[in-house]
Amino acid sequence: EVQLQASGGGLVQAGGSLRLSCTASGFTSDEYAIGWFRQAPGKEREGVAAIRRTDGSTWFKDSVKGRFAISSDNAKNTVYLQMNSLKPEDTAVYYCAFAVDTFRPGTHYFREGYGIDYWGKGTQVTVSS
Repeated sequence: EVQLQASGGGLVQAGGSLRLSCTASGFTSDEYAIGWFRQAPGKEREGVAAIRRTDGSTWFKDSVKGRFAISSDNAKNTVYLQMNSLKPEDTAVYYCAFAVDTFRPGTHYFREGYGIDYWGKGTQVTVSS
């Protein structure tokens, strides 16, 4: 079974930066994507960004494009989400997630919000105004 170990998060002022990381273990194939969802109080969980292991293709939620970057260190099975120019509306619990390339590339499931196979524990990101 896949295990996801997430770290990072914290409190930052608007305009600041934070980096989240997620390390996956227990999966033998390279056909998957790793990324993050987030959930703010009173709101539905939404996909934020993801990166596909096989070809490095990425997906970002429109509201974070140009501010967030996602990268991977395949040797360490670790994915990083660099969050820059943070806004108060980025405040949420961020969840690392893992989606197998089942019928579509794994990044597709982050965009659509379903088909996620494994979840990590959430980490709080708070952006003060």
